[in-house]
Amino acid sequence: MKFKRSERLVFMTQHLTTHPNQLIPLTYFVDKFTQAKSSISEDIRILKDVFENEGIGTVQTTAGAGGGVTFQPRISDDRAREVVSRFMEVLKMKDRLLPGGYLYMSDIMGNPHLMSDIGELIATMYGDETIDAVVTVATKGISLANAVARKLNVPVAVIRKDNKVTEGSTVSVNYVSGSTRKIETMVLSKRTLKEGSKVLVVDDFLRAGGSITGVINLMEEFSAEVVGVSVLVEAKQVENRRFTDYTSLLKVSEIDEFNQSFLVEEGNCLEYIEERNGKTNP
Repeated sequence: MKFKRSERLVFMTQHLTTHPNQLIPLTYFVDKFTQAKSSISEDIRILKDVFENEGIGTVQTTAGAGGGVTFQPRISDDRAREVVSRFMEVLKMKDRLLPGGYLYMSDIMGNPHLMSDIGELIATMYGDETIDAVVTVATKGISLANAVARKLNVPVAVIRKDNKVTEGSTVSVNYVSGSTRKIETMVLSKRTLKEGSKVLVVDDFLRAGGSITGVINLMEEFSAEVVGVSVLVEAKQVENRRFTDYTSLLKVSEIDEFNQSFLVEEGNCLEYIEERNGKTNP
């Protein structure tokens, strides 16, 4: 079957964007379309220009017998601001405050389009890091972790608070909950994460940081390196937070349960995006 260039470009766009951060051999497209390498290389050049000019991502080519093409998602500064702004508008909706000053976020975590955009934003922030897995705590962080992992093309490791027989052998640690100040336990199956992995930790909300501190301690049991921590929302001006090296999309403060009000402002994620994009495009 003879493919037109427009048809090749459509297929290659779909294939690259659904296989991010994966080296696709040039011969795959050569054999698929029965085209010369020079024609496929020209197709890739067109995609590279469009992807980078439109802030979709970068297309990198590797020469040699084992070479190929790799697509890496990377949103532009403007696109990142749009995602954060839209997320802020959703978070500001009324009746979101729950007793105890907690925020209702299940509707946000269950919004696949918003989660996909946020996943791409977080993947952009940590795109220069070598990441073997995205780690989160069940259950609220799972949809976020899946969205980020999809863009990075890595597996998800879900830490649970109870031991299930279906998990096999597990490793557990005790930690102090930041909200209840109680000693709690978190568990991860030994088969879920390889020792020595480099991991990105994500979560929906950060208050004192007790649970994420527990995650970091649990990662030490796997000899894993935490290359980053990213949260959707952080409570601003929390005293004695257990760590400070993290990224957030939004910050909330002045929580007033009686009047159902709170202030929302941007987190530090846009700074990270601009810094990374600046390094990529000096």
